[in-house]
Amino acid sequence: MFTGEYNHTIDQKGRMIIPNKFRNLLGDSFVITKGIDECLEIYDRETWDKFSEKINSLPYSTKSAREFKRVFIGNAIDLTPDKMGRVQLTPALRAVAGLKQDITFLGVGDHIEVWDSDTNLKKNNFDDSDEMSRKMEGLGI
Repeated sequence: MFTGEYNHTIDQKGRMIIPNKFRNLLGDSFVITKGIDECLEIYDRETWDKFSEKINSLPYSTKSAREFKRVFIGNAIDLTPDKMGRVQLTPALRAVAGLKQDITFLGVGDHIEVWDSDTNLKKNNFDDSDEMSRKMEGLGI
C-alpha cells in the first residue's frame, strides 16, 4: 500500500525522481496517467492491469465509458526508472497536471498521486476538522 507525502522537483528536462519508498513498491516498471483531479496517477503493473481490464470491459456504446477510456488509457505511459530513479514525463502529462518545478507525491492506497506542490496545498489542505468530519460521515466512515 502506498502511503505518505514526499516533496521533490522536476528538472529542466522534465525528469522527476520517484521517492525510494515508492520505487521499491512499484517495481521495475509502472504506469503513469492523467488523474481525475489536477494530478497524475502512478500505478504498479499489477494494479494497472486490473484497473485497465475494468475500464476495457465498460460498454463501448456508452459515451461516458469511451470518455473514461480516453482519459485513463489514452494518457497512460509505461515508465522504467533510470539508475538514479528518474523518469521522463511527457510535456502533455506535465501540462495536464500543471507540474512546474516543485511537486508532491501522495501515496493514496492503491496508487500514487503526483501534484504540483502549490496546487496540492490549495486543493488538499484539510484545516477544518469539522468539515472533514462531515465529509467522512457522508461516506459512512
